[in-house]
Amino acid sequence: MEDTLETVFHIDGRVVHTVPPLLTKPGFLTMEYFSGRRQRYIAPFRLMFMLCLLAFFLTHVAIDVLAGHRLEEGPPLVQLDKNTFDDLKTPAEVQRSLDEQLAGIRTGREATPDIAQSGLNIAEKKLRKQAAARIAVLQAAGAPAASASAAIPADHAKTDDEDSGDNEKWLHKPSDVHIAWLPEFANARLTHAMVNIKANLEGLSKGGTAKNEALERIKAGLFGVLPQTMFLMMPVFALLLKLAYLFKRRLYMEHLIVALHSHAFLFLTLLLAAVLALLKAWIEPHAAWAAYPLRWIEWGLALWAPIYLLVMQKRIYRQGWFMTTVKYFAIGWCYLWLLSIALASAVALGLAR
Repeated sequence: MEDTLETVFHIDGRVVHTVPPLLTKPGFLTMEYFSGRRQRYIAPFRLMFMLCLLAFFLTHVAIDVLAGHRLEEGPPLVQLDKNTFDDLKTPAEVQRSLDEQLAGIRTGREATPDIAQSGLNIAEKKLRKQAAARIAVLQAAGAPAASASAAIPADHAKTDDEDSGDNEKWLHKPSDVHIAWLPEFANARLTHAMVNIKANLEGLSKGGTAKNEALERIKAGLFGVLPQTMFLMMPVFALLLKLAYLFKRRLYMEHLIVALHSHAFLFLTLLLAAVLALLKAWIEPHAAWAAYPLRWIEWGLALWAPIYLLVMQKRIYRQGWFMTTVKYFAIGWCYLWLLSIALASAVALGLAR
């Protein structure tokens, strides 16, 4: 926070000279750095560090705001705290009530944003289970079995129960991790992570408040490790550039500066996208027409990002367009695979927190 405030409000105004060309002039800051003109610009690592933290912070805020905003707009989810069919006396009434509620869920699914679809799917599955359980009780009491089989396929219910039982058995197994060749503190750390993973998975499986709390813990853990994950990707990206331009005889540190400025631009783009998303969420309820320009700006940012990185690579390494484009896609393909692995690891770490 101190570094951010000093950078933004410093009297020399370096942020004014740094951020606009970072967004609009591909490779300009890198070429200025290589030429020795560095005093009027924010240092590459500090620039990337500041934008990384701000981008992930605002993205986290935007996700929470948009999730709440969309759930408020969508239809209310079915509340299933008790058996919905307890008051019904015959299997036919249970079936009729089930059909009506499933029809309501199907209608709601068409009007509900993707973020609430999982809740509707869970509600539908629970309704079917409750209907099957109520019909079984009524049949045991001697009620007629007409149309009972249509409520929920017996094998489907059995499979769900078996899967639920298997999951519960796994969740309640001892979480102690002991690997002989690891030191004791590492085993203790792994045991703690396993306990957290099981607690989060159990919360997700329960639904309701427990699920929301588990999701919040996972999101907080994920956004807590994303900056570190991206810092680890910097030297990897620089190494890919070094291999791609091996015969250019550039120092590895030069490629690292390119990597820092490239990621600073991407974080700035992500930061602007989060700001635009928050503005849209605030403006749309009051003036829907005013959100259309923001959507065009979002599309413009999404198209500008790959073009920017290609032009930046061309200007810095000074090769022809054909070779630059080939290396651009080769580096991008390798980096996307490595980034996918890193993000999957970040999700796992978030789940373990």
